[in-house]
Amino acid sequence: MLWDEETAARYDTPGEGMFAPDVVDPAVARLAALAAGGPALEFAIGTGRIGVPLHAAGVPVTGIELSGPMLQRLRAKADEAAIPVVVGDMATTTAPGEYTLVYLVFNTISNLLTQAEQVECFRNAARHLVPGGRFVIELWVPELQKLPPGQAAVVFGTEPGYLGLDTYDVLNQRVVSHHFTFDYDGTRGARLSRSPHRYIWPSELDLMGQLAGFTLESRHADWAGAEFTAGSRSHVSVYRRPLKP
Repeated sequence: MLWDEETAARYDTPGEGMFAPDVVDPAVARLAALAAGGPALEFAIGTGRIGVPLHAAGVPVTGIELSGPMLQRLRAKADEAAIPVVVGDMATTTAPGEYTLVYLVFNTISNLLTQAEQVECFRNAARHLVPGGRFVIELWVPELQKLPPGQAAVVFGTEPGYLGLDTYDVLNQRVVSHHFTFDYDGTRGARLSRSPHRYIWPSELDLMGQLAGFTLESRHADWAGAEFTAGSRSHVSVYRRPLKP
């Protein structure tokens, strides 16, 4: 299982990386506004990186999560009464009630490895939303422009003690992200972790939304509302259910 005990144990980096306030705060503020005073459902809530501060901001949050170890980490921050969680996958599992907002952050929809599963994820979001409700997806843009003929890998991140690269299977629209962590002083060896994904172009994502009855309401390059351009490396896309059937 990808999201196992070892992964969950090193997932949280309080105050740093994807847990840094300048990453978390804009996402929470935007999601709280999009919830429009109603309850929110997070698909793949994980350890609560976004769900916990969104709950603290006054939005009732429910989650769906497949990984037991990740859920245990969440439970150290918020109990079932504060943030109820249904165990299961985001494409088929249902949570009780109706919501004004369903959201998926940090590229998580790409963990579903077939187009059919990704379409079902949209349909599952639609099942949970009230008329006029919104489905929000944060997703990276495949960097195939960096991939010359005959090359299968692209470096996507470098920093002290870390190297990240993606290997692409362009025929099947798959990518495996490889994360290398190491110490420069040689006190411990390098550690490698991998995660498989099915990448989705923004236009394909829009078609998935249409198949589930959604209309694209907005797309920005980040949570703060920067313009989405041909050079953007990621996007925050907001889909909306019709107000009337």
